[in-house]
Order: sequence, then C-alpha cells, then structure tokens
Amino acid sequence: MYRFLYWLVLQRLPAEGAHRVSFALLRAAAVVPGMRALLAKLMTPGDPVLRVRAFGRELPGPLGLAAGFDKDAEGVGALLALGFGFVEVGTVTAEAQPGNPKPRLFRLTRDRALVNRMGFNNRGAEAAARRLAHRGSGTVGVNIGKTKRVAEDGAIADFTLSAETLAPFADYLVVNVSSPNTPGLRDLQAVDRLRPLLVAVRAACDLGSPMRRVPLLVKIAPDLADADIDAVADLALELGLDGIIATNTTISRAGLATPEARVAALGNGGLSGAPLAARSLAVLRRLRARVGTRLVLIAVGGIESADDAWERIRAGATLVQAYTGFIYGGPLWVRRLHRGLAARTRAAGFSSIEDVVGSDS
Repeated sequence: MYRFLYWLVLQRLPAEGAHRVSFALLRAAAVVPGMRALLAKLMTPGDPVLRVRAFGRELPGPLGLAAGFDKDAEGVGALLALGFGFVEVGTVTAEAQPGNPKPRLFRLTRDRALVNRMGFNNRGAEAAARRLAHRGSGTVGVNIGKTKRVAEDGAIADFTLSAETLAPFADYLVVNVSSPNTPGLRDLQAVDRLRPLLVAVRAACDLGSPMRRVPLLVKIAPDLADADIDAVADLALELGLDGIIATNTTISRAGLATPEARVAALGNGGLSGAPLAARSLAVLRRLRARVGTRLVLIAVGGIESADDAWERIRAGATLVQAYTGFIYGGPLWVRRLHRGLAARTRAAGFSSIEDVVGSDS
C-alpha cells in the first residue's frame, strides 16, 4: 500500500512537500481515538530477544528514528507507535529559524538516497520543550545545533541555552557539530574547539536537570579523517560522555548511479542513504576499536535492511538509527527490520540482541 501511495502521489510531490504530507497524515491518524494504542500494539517490538538497555532505559528494540525527520517534536507519540525503539528529535536550535531557501531536499531514487540542505529549520528550543513536556512514555533523544545567525564565538552560549532548556525533557541529548548545512559548524569537531563546547553543554545539562543526569552524546561526520575520529573518541572518554553517533550526512558524491550532471544541478547539501553505508560502517569499526564497550555507539547512515542493522550491531553498535531507509521503506519497514533482527539473533545462537553487540570486533 505504501509503495503504491509513494508511486501514485508522494514521488510526484517535491521531496519536502511529500514529507510534510505523509508526516501530517501519520499525526492525524494517531489522534483518532484508540488508533495510537492500536498501532503501538501491532507495531511495537514484543520479542524479548530484541530488548536492549541503553542510557539507563530498557528499549523494546534497537532501531530508532534519526534526527531530521521530526525537527520540532510534533509527532513523537505517533512515531513511537510505528515501532521505533526510540526517537531522536531535532536538530533544535536555541532560536527559531526558517532554514535555507527552498527547494532544499531532493531524492536520488537510483541511489536510494537523499540530498538535503535544510539548514536546521525549526521553531526553537523553547517551543520544542513545551511539546516534549507532554510527550508521554517512550525513549526520546534531543539533537541540538547552532543557530545560524550566531557567530562562531557565540556558539558555546547558543548550545548551552538549548541544552539547559531541553535537558529536563530529554532521555539523552546529542551535540550536533557535523551537519554540512550550517556554515562553520563542522569546524567545531576539531578537538581544541570541541572540548570547551562539550564541557559547557555538560554543565548546562546538569543545571537544567539537577535531579537526573541526562546522557550526553556527540554526532560526528563521516568525512572526518581517521586521526580526527580517534581524537574525538579519546575526548569523549576523557570527558565522560555517554556515547557517539556515527555518522551524519556526507558532502561526498563519489560512486553515485545518478548522472553526475543531475547531482551537480542539485547543489550543495548532505547526502544520506545507501551510498553512505560503507563509510559509516568504517567509522563505526574505528570507534569500536578505540573505545571498546566504554561508550554507547549509535550507528546511522545507509541502514536499509535487517542485514545492514545486523552488520552494524556486530561491529559494535548498541543501537542503530535510520531516516532515509524509513522514507523509502514506509511505515511497515520498522516492523520488518526488527523482525529480521530477531530472526538473525536466534539463527546465530544468541539469546539476546545485546549479546550480538561487537561480536565480530
């Protein structure tokens, strides 16, 4: 049904318009009396082999929705009802901002990929906090970034304002210094600049949520050199961070099936989806070798199938996330992937998906 709807309607709309329509339909369905509970009953992973513990919480399954889909925390309950083990909202900035000019989201269907230069369009941290205060149960992370108009020397104050505002409502918080769509943001991945930022955000989390320690993670780019990946991993250990998300979108356009002229015409932006899989896996493997089991590693980038997720978990990911795979796969894709993981876990002789983590590293 979803594939028919995608062929008939959604692919004929601009990509951002299709996202807006489909997300609105999902939210509308979820407010029909009894519908959210019915969806959750049908879609939430119930197989005990899939349960995984992370950030002091037990999740029904390891597959989560990556940041970027629900920027303003508008449909957390509906998305959790589709069977995601957790949902990460954002990227949220301290101030509301419109993002980059449209069009800014494009499909590369031959590559099962997307290009986006959204530019952190969102209504700001206070608006997201108001919604999250009434979100109900389920595990929700919040991804924060820098307000575009804020100069680089004001980045720390900008991030800490978001952290303090959102920490009381987040099950974990992610510092996003790896989007290619905010000028100067990726420069903050350099360790000498990242250290004071993370120290300040940790303090802001503790100030905003004094009765509960909010887990703090950093999200890195796939385009980092290996030495820089090692440096970020070492910094995360030094500062006592809780995890690393690997990876964000890439600025590379190598190896695409889409004609080069078509890709060039789309312009700048981050590439997500299948072409990112190999590099994201390589980054994950490098992180696992560096940090072992001391940090929670969340793998994202090019995860389309249970085989992809299985490979990431075996490589050391406690959790996996997807965005583009969900866009192309539709609402039942979440259930299919979780079922596939459960089957692979049992077939490999494991009693729990947690025992699979890092089993080939």
